[in-house]
Amino acid sequence: MTKALPRKIAVIGAGSWGTTFAKVIADTVVDQGIPVMIWARRKDAAAEITERHTNSRYLRETKLPRNISASDDKAQVLADADLVVLAIPAQSLRQELTDLTQYLEPNAVLLSLMKGLERGTDLRMSEVIAEVTGFASEQIAVLSGPNLAMEIAREQPTASVVACSHEATASWISQLCSAPYFRPYTNDDVLGVELGGVVKNVIALAVGICDGLGFGDNTKSSVITRGLAETMRLVLALGGRMETLAGLSGLGDLVATCSSSLSRNNTAGRLLGQGLFLEEVNDRMSQTAEGIKSARAVLELASAHEVEMPITEAVVMVLEGTLSVENMAQRLLSRELKAEGELAT
Repeated sequence: MTKALPRKIAVIGAGSWGTTFAKVIADTVVDQGIPVMIWARRKDAAAEITERHTNSRYLRETKLPRNISASDDKAQVLADADLVVLAIPAQSLRQELTDLTQYLEPNAVLLSLMKGLERGTDLRMSEVIAEVTGFASEQIAVLSGPNLAMEIAREQPTASVVACSHEATASWISQLCSAPYFRPYTNDDVLGVELGGVVKNVIALAVGICDGLGFGDNTKSSVITRGLAETMRLVLALGGRMETLAGLSGLGDLVATCSSSLSRNNTAGRLLGQGLFLEEVNDRMSQTAEGIKSARAVLELASAHEVEMPITEAVVMVLEGTLSVENMAQRLLSRELKAEGELAT
């Protein structure tokens, strides 16, 4: 696999994060003449991005760089693309990827921005990509971190992590998204980086529920801290590294997602805590709250490896209607007393 500059960079998904990351990359490579092309599901969205250089539905009047264009034609977007960024809902990945694999360049690198587990298989996104495309591990990478799209679109300073089992691939990608306001670090713990991004969405739902119920900062900080502990238990059981969870894709992402009103998962949890039914929450959300979709898969993965995740379990029970939000705190507080440092149980 060549590490030369890509002929073209494709971004699959024109939502807030896909468009924002396209901006990050385009700002990085604008002086090198590398085109960045976004696949948009809607023809009108593609036309707006190309002609007006905005995506007003998701990023308001944020101006996109001149080297960004868009199309609703997957073949056109993927032609000659040496880096393909995947920014679609996690539960849609397999279907979309099955359709677009025929258009991928054989030596392309695929970068996942998605933070979810596939329901039914409990696979991480990089595992789904490998299974569907047959690409080698050196062609598959993930990016995760405290990356609230609107803040990055406004060019507020942000750091993130590019993870790949092959260091050269991670470094190549990091050089392509090193904008003045965006600093990417590299990591080879793909499992730890991905799972940190997945589980934090579930914990953010729990923190949002606490917000909706009117609980204070003591409650929310307790949930965040114990949420990190159960994330560590799962990652360690599956072979990831603890230091990954202490970094940007673990603690950093968890704090940002649990604390910000820009977080979709925090918002969804807050609506649940205020008494809305799940269907009403989904109707109000303009974008997918991945924690709602992935919570059951996270719990199943934990159960398969005999990992105790009480906060995740409580969130799943709330989502599935077997536990009321009012009784969630009581359930967590009534658990058996133990030492804080116990990660095994």
